[in-house]
Amino acid sequence: FFGTSQLSVFMDHNNPLSGLTHKRRLSALGPGGLSRERAGLEVRDVHPSHYGRMCPIETPEGPNIGLIGSLS
Repeated sequence: FFGTSQLSVFMDHNNPLSGLTHKRRLSALGPGGLSRERAGLEVRDVHPSHYGRMCPIETPEGPNIGLIGSLS
């Protein structure tokens, strides 16, 4: 179940820091969420309620920008 679900991913065990980063990751993609193609700029932009909770810098470049974030 966990290997085939879109809501779960295998944990990255390269080193302790990568494991911690993996646990703090947030995503707006997946079932019940958004698709990359339908997400507009207002969804990808930093909302004022994110300050102090989500890191505005740690997001991937490319089509997932602003859709995958990290806790502060």
